[in-house]
Amino acid sequence: MREWAGGSGRFELPARARVSAEDAGLGALAGRVADELGEVTGRAARAIPGPGGDLVLGLDPAMAHPAGGERFRREGYRLEVTGERVRVTAPTARGVYYGTRSVLQILLRDPGRDSIPAGTALDWPGHRVRGFMLDVGRRFFTPGFIRDYLRMMGWFKLNELQLHLNDNEIRAPGGDWSRAYSAFRLRTADPGLAGLAAADGSYDRRDWDSFEDTAAAHAVTLVPEIDAPAHARAFVAFRPSLGLNGGNSDHLDLAKPESTAFMKRVFGEFTPWFRSPDVHFGADEYRGDPVLFRRYFNDMAAHLRSLGKHPRAWGSATAMSGGADGYDRDVTINTWSNKWYGPRAAKADGYRFINTNGGLLYIVPFAKYYHGNGLDGRHLYENWEPHVFPGGQSVSPGEPLLEGAMSAVWNDLVRREYTELDVHRLVEPTFGLLAQKMWSGAEAGVPYAAFMGHLRDVAPGPSLTRVRGTIGAAEPGELSHRRPATASSSALDPAHAFDGVRLTRWSSGPTREAWLQVDLGARLPVNRVTLEWAGEPPGEYEIHLSDDGETWQTTLVRPTGSAEEEIPLPGTPARHIRLTFRTPHPHDFSLWTVRALGPPPS
Repeated sequence: MREWAGGSGRFELPARARVSAEDAGLGALAGRVADELGEVTGRAARAIPGPGGDLVLGLDPAMAHPAGGERFRREGYRLEVTGERVRVTAPTARGVYYGTRSVLQILLRDPGRDSIPAGTALDWPGHRVRGFMLDVGRRFFTPGFIRDYLRMMGWFKLNELQLHLNDNEIRAPGGDWSRAYSAFRLRTADPGLAGLAAADGSYDRRDWDSFEDTAAAHAVTLVPEIDAPAHARAFVAFRPSLGLNGGNSDHLDLAKPESTAFMKRVFGEFTPWFRSPDVHFGADEYRGDPVLFRRYFNDMAAHLRSLGKHPRAWGSATAMSGGADGYDRDVTINTWSNKWYGPRAAKADGYRFINTNGGLLYIVPFAKYYHGNGLDGRHLYENWEPHVFPGGQSVSPGEPLLEGAMSAVWNDLVRREYTELDVHRLVEPTFGLLAQKMWSGAEAGVPYAAFMGHLRDVAPGPSLTRVRGTIGAAEPGELSHRRPATASSSALDPAHAFDGVRLTRWSSGPTREAWLQVDLGARLPVNRVTLEWAGEPPGEYEIHLSDDGETWQTTLVRPTGSAEEEIPLPGTPARHIRLTFRTPHPHDFSLWTVRALGPPPS
């Protein structure tokens, strides 16, 4: 948070918290926040109308901040915490949403998940664009994955997801483009475009509307990109007469007016789907006639404006034409390569631009270039800000033409076997880090390792259905981290108790007796077990140790009443650990985290 003035005392979250919306337009948000409170704290919460809640959401369109300026007006908020209630107020619903993210994250980092220090915070973003780009053209990502990423972006206050909707293999096998993989991911009922959508996965209007609805609910703008005249094999395969080299190409033949006309038809068909004020028309890495390319660039920019959209494009003017003379300047540029068109050139030419620098911000999964194993988090945390570019191309921190930054995943290796969840494992470790840098920069005085500890406490966010946290860390000496887990009954996966992720938990479901067990994989000395309860603990429970999973040594435990407990053990070697819980009446036994620890590391 940019500004914080501490108060006296703390707010204690009641057992059945109420979330109230002072404005009718915030009612749906209040309902979602109530659900999220339950997910984050394990306590039931409900939404109510009016001002009487424990967490109150309100709008004040006249609210302003001299330092925050327009960014505060668009996305800033005020957070007021007293002993009686928490209030989030903002000029816009988007700002209120971001304020609720801060409330939930503070609770998530509190030891009992039920307390917030009193005080007043004012917060706003440092940049208008805080984004992530996903190449779904070369690899299909399920609708559930995309909706989860929109939720995760909102959790971290990222506000733009750019979907790169078409692309193809970089090189044609044996020079034959008919054998190259290509795909366009939007599917329309228009018979004139039947067969254009990829057979191995595409999104229809219902899918797209679900993306837009999820984006709106989580303060994210969905920016579509349809890329041409290069990277256009899907269009050439659909209509070979449009391609260079007699159709044996992934480039459009821009000498033919019908090539531009066809792309205008594609945009005309799908732009009514798009709620974003901006639409991206690609325009990168074309290796055809530069004069024709410039004409295409200008024609498509004008066409998108005629459709009511502001155009965006990849920076290409330096490599294509030696500069931007004659190019339409009312286009926002993604500066991805200093060679093709760097930020200093964009600034000199008056373009608004977004830092999408490939050398710093691209992931090409499992490639030997562009961070095939994920971005360098330490370097980004210690050295990078949105105004920083390599090669002496950085601009001033307050550069008015710099809109913000956007990291990107490019799925160049179309024949490599990997899944969307493999991509998530590469992205998640730096997702929240980049969000922090785009919102307000590194936390003063907080080194990288400590920041990553903070990030692990809150990642990846609530309400996810497809992706899971992957950066939960093991404690020093932990024996049970991500080891195989089983339970006598499970409403929620027993593996959640051992994954190190604070937003996942095991739940037994209503029962009088339940057990939770983990296999350490080898016979190891167990010196202590720590628990974090997600609900009311039983009056007593047992910890059992075993070498073979059949004969058990038992320790009886009486809970202390604390949400977090540590149970010392004598260091007896064991492979299996079982916790057994009993109550006289049906009870939902639930634990956020269980850790079995050996001797302290030397």
